[in-house]
Amino acid sequence: MSIFVVPDDKHFSSASSIDEKLEREKEDSEKQVYALPVDTFDDPNLDDDETDLEDDSPYPEVRSAVANTDDPDMPVCTIRAWTIGIVWSILIPGLNQFFFFRSPSITVTALVAQLLSFPVGRLWARIVPCVTIFGLPLNPGPFTMKEHVLITIMANVGYQSAYATDVVAVQRVYYNQIWSFSYQWMLMMSTQLIGFSIGGVFRRYLVQPPSMIWPTNLVTCALFNTLHSQQYAGIGNHGGLSRERFFTYAFIAGGCWYFFPGYIFQALSVFTWVCWIAPDNVVVNQLFGYESGLGMSLITFDWTQVIAYVGSPLATPWWAEANVAFGFVFFFWFLTPVLYYTNTWYAKNMPISSRTSYDNTGGAYNVSRIINDDATLNLTMYTNYSPLFLSTTFAVAYGLSFASITSTIVHTLLYFRKQIWVQSRRSLSEQPDIHARLMNRYPQVPDWWYGVVFVSMFTFAVISIEAWNTQFPVWALILALVISFIYTVPCDRVVTELIIGYALPGRPLAMMMFKTWGYISMYQALQFASDMKLGHYMKIPKIVLILLSPTSPRPMFWGQVVATVIAGTVQLGVQSWMFHNIPDMCTPNQKDGFVCPSTEVFGTASIVWGVIGPSRQFTSGQIYHGLVFFFLVGAFCPLISYFFSMRWPNSILKYVNFPVIFNGPTQIPPATAVNYVPWTIVGFIFNYVIRRRHFSWWTKYNYILSAAMDSGVAVAIILIYFCLQYPQNGTIGQNTIQTWWGNTVFKNTADYNYTSYYRTNGTFGPKHW
Repeated sequence: MSIFVVPDDKHFSSASSIDEKLEREKEDSEKQVYALPVDTFDDPNLDDDETDLEDDSPYPEVRSAVANTDDPDMPVCTIRAWTIGIVWSILIPGLNQFFFFRSPSITVTALVAQLLSFPVGRLWARIVPCVTIFGLPLNPGPFTMKEHVLITIMANVGYQSAYATDVVAVQRVYYNQIWSFSYQWMLMMSTQLIGFSIGGVFRRYLVQPPSMIWPTNLVTCALFNTLHSQQYAGIGNHGGLSRERFFTYAFIAGGCWYFFPGYIFQALSVFTWVCWIAPDNVVVNQLFGYESGLGMSLITFDWTQVIAYVGSPLATPWWAEANVAFGFVFFFWFLTPVLYYTNTWYAKNMPISSRTSYDNTGGAYNVSRIINDDATLNLTMYTNYSPLFLSTTFAVAYGLSFASITSTIVHTLLYFRKQIWVQSRRSLSEQPDIHARLMNRYPQVPDWWYGVVFVSMFTFAVISIEAWNTQFPVWALILALVISFIYTVPCDRVVTELIIGYALPGRPLAMMMFKTWGYISMYQALQFASDMKLGHYMKIPKIVLILLSPTSPRPMFWGQVVATVIAGTVQLGVQSWMFHNIPDMCTPNQKDGFVCPSTEVFGTASIVWGVIGPSRQFTSGQIYHGLVFFFLVGAFCPLISYFFSMRWPNSILKYVNFPVIFNGPTQIPPATAVNYVPWTIVGFIFNYVIRRRHFSWWTKYNYILSAAMDSGVAVAIILIYFCLQYPQNGTIGQNTIQTWWGNTVFKNTADYNYTSYYRTNGTFGPKHW
């Protein structure tokens, strides 16, 4: 995001010059996907006459978005901030958990909380009486930027559906294990907060060094400064609607429009117009369908389809979207049809794309036929039943996951080895910049606090795996946490699946738990570290609400911990309510769309990696052995791009990024082409065409539009479900709106019914497995 403000709140003299400057700095910063160091100490463009590095950050990206001053008397940890923050910690995680089991899914991000908290905080300052409660002011005065930051961080730490909730859902749906809430809660808290303790321990390496920039936080900082200064970089305080009014209009428009694709005319969402013309032609439906096809129908009029699983196209830089689009087109519009129509892996006996697994009759794989009562593999039953088969897109997605592992390692070594080496030395000896010095006036959270969190959550983890029959030994938990500590950047989920699949074969619950602690713990660590960096940039001071001592810790610690506990508890409660109150939850034909696509994919993975195991799926002589060669492909491709970028450094080839190409499309499944193709088209329009031709408009409104559409659609989904679908057992409009052509035409197609090319009579596949 290219919204920058001048630290001293003065305007630049020329709008055109700032646009050019922002364009150059944006192109540089967009290339940093992770918090990788940027070596600007030797940058010839860094002029000491422009800025004194003793009084500001040495990095232009930071100087453009973060103020080099601090007001230590600015209120931050107030009743107002905590109240609004806790409300968001309940509302957003609850909504996202509700949407998580729906297809198409939608995620309400913390950006919505960041934007809406601003008018709410100002309204509080205007109408709430100036009284005290227990000696603390209910209305401390004008709504401050630091209060706003604390609220946003509390909203951000737990807004996504926690990975552990999917473990609980798979246990219920696939293995009929419905264990107590105490087990679920300890599993949830340990997987979420162990990552927090890891991030806190490593904050001196990931947060405090000036060279650890965390580019996405610069966007957030710039937006905070913009909202509270009411100045917009390059356009002053004029140039059209205010962001607040634009958000309101887009929010209302997005919410009202969704009633058409979401309820009145659902064919606008699944706009497979080619399939409507030839509903029984299997090949046409496989190529142009959205449900089980490859999505060559191109368009949809449903914003939830555009953003589901892949994220908002307005928030992703075009160079990354182009790489993802290239990977999708090559692997799913070229390679997949070649594999399918040559009947590789017996593919024609299954749909070309699906989220589930199949047996040798073409039916859904029945895992209950190969497991014991304790959900472990029964090899005799497996031999007498069937090998497991995957749709072609599912198999290709696993191959891309393999390629992304090796390509990321090789790409990093080729392109970033020098920066990593420099950063490894700097993080230990780098001198503090102005932001670190300003933060030194506030007491830091002692390491032993994070140690207490780690020990407590480790205890919860041990209890949850020992008090219930999880088939997961403590040594495997320790190994998973060691993996989390080792990987500074999260390892691919498939790495953890491979390790536990070989270490503890035949144990699906153990596999899911190992993947959760081994992958999500480090993912959470980086998420918490990112929030800590935001607090570092915005100078969040010592706590004044819970403890009044001048040596009290920063509110970041308590805000993150409290919000995480609240969010996780709410998500478990919402999930439990859904399974008890929504009919046919997580079944393929659930009438309101609660088919649990991510749970279905996770459940299939638990069978592939946990029950059957990788040795019976990918080793020599097995059906999907060919996928392991993607490891070699992933290692080789970055060498090609590196050679060409060195040979022609100024060509368009410098934007080719094979880790993004391989990893971008791996959300298939549960995503389908309807999520990727319109996502690419919308991204091209906004982040390439509009950004280049109307940069000031893009700077001011692009991210606001994304947040407004996300939140407007989210509210519309809630209204539609609880007002029109849930009441009266879903009979509202049963003989009218629900049955007219616009709501049924897409269902009467081979695409929607997951029709395979062959109609299996008897069995297919190998005779022995």
